[in-house]
Amino acid sequence: MLTRIKSVEELELEGRRVLIRVDLNCPVDDDGVPTDDSRILAALPTIQYARERGAKVLLCSHLGRPKGRPRKELSLVAIGERLSELLKTEIFFPDDCIGDGPKKLAMNLREGQVILLENVRFHKGEAKNDDTFARGLASLAQVYINDAFGCAHRPHASIALTPRFVPERGAGLLFLKEVRALQLLLPPEAGRTSEIKHPFVVAVGGGSTAARIGVAEAMLAHADHILVGGVPAYTFLHGLDVEVGRSPVDEEKLAIARRILLKADARGVPVELPSDHVVVPEISADAPTKVVRTGHIPKDAFCADIGPETAERFASVLRSAATVLWTGPMGAFEHAPFASGTMAVASAVARASTSTVIGRETAQALRDAGVVPFITHISTGGSAALEFLEGRELPGIEALRLPRRGGDTLGTTAPPAPERPARPPERSSRPAERGDRGSDRGSRPRPSGGGRS
Repeated sequence: MLTRIKSVEELELEGRRVLIRVDLNCPVDDDGVPTDDSRILAALPTIQYARERGAKVLLCSHLGRPKGRPRKELSLVAIGERLSELLKTEIFFPDDCIGDGPKKLAMNLREGQVILLENVRFHKGEAKNDDTFARGLASLAQVYINDAFGCAHRPHASIALTPRFVPERGAGLLFLKEVRALQLLLPPEAGRTSEIKHPFVVAVGGGSTAARIGVAEAMLAHADHILVGGVPAYTFLHGLDVEVGRSPVDEEKLAIARRILLKADARGVPVELPSDHVVVPEISADAPTKVVRTGHIPKDAFCADIGPETAERFASVLRSAATVLWTGPMGAFEHAPFASGTMAVASAVARASTSTVIGRETAQALRDAGVVPFITHISTGGSAALEFLEGRELPGIEALRLPRRGGDTLGTTAPPAPERPARPPERSSRPAERGDRGSDRGSRPRPSGGGRS
């Protein structure tokens, strides 16, 4: 999986402008202030590594889905303020990610200093994987590092094209950590690097069948047990002609669900579905609840959680596992009345000697259950991690591969490295207002400790 991909630790960084593609796509409030800084924290090791080795660091990221136009509430300014606090250093913030302002700032950057470029998705060229936009980003740097594994599945310019226009490229510490951890769960023929410990149990849940059903099918090759809860369970049950009430069913995935059940039966792999359910007239914390068995779900009810019998059955299987992959909660656990199934699964997953958990909501469930220290790997990869485990080719991985003998046709167009600057970036005479779009496309300095937590 990492063939012909260099680690950041193999690259010469001192005195060079290093563009690090990070994933700072955090949940934010209406003012753009992060409400969960876990992705910012995850990006720190590679940023610190580069700074300590004398790199001139440029960070680029997206935030939300601004659809190719600037939106004040999706500016990275407040993210930069939090990052400044964590790094305990000033961060320079241009009003754009490409153009004269960022370029001037980059050329005057000193070793160890940090620039956070504005949201790359403020340009339509990012999502369109546009050549001109990719070159604009590449012109700022001499080295490219991708540390945003969670975006590796997207064919976007800063992920899939920009690295090919930079003289040197490689993977960051978080990116490598993700690939190496997930690689251990792949079937042998798909590139697994060591023998997996059995019993291997896969627990699938969450709010989307489409995002996770592919992993369930891919893991059939070597899983000993598959547990299905959350929304995906009701597509599987509906595929067996079981009444599921008003619970969401993905009609387009019914054929895959049926195929998985047939394959599993042929291979002797048990696929466990809920045998009882917590049902409600609507998903709300104060809705009246009732536990019913499979086959007795009212037509006008939602299934908000797996029932107590199913929770114990799932937990029993997980407690006997040596290796666990868990992706997605068992119900609407954000509401206390529907959290029991997810909490039971979280506690049982923590007992496995090797456990990998994928998904922001699943990670939150682990925190709620107080078992985070007992989990081997909590992935930040999201959809990219799921697609990786399905065996799909990820654009962000392929773009980092060094060319085979004969050269990289795109890499030959990388812009030449400019001369070293004689002075540091100039600091603006006033702190900029959030969302300020003045004519001066220069920097907004963010002093250490001056941000909002």
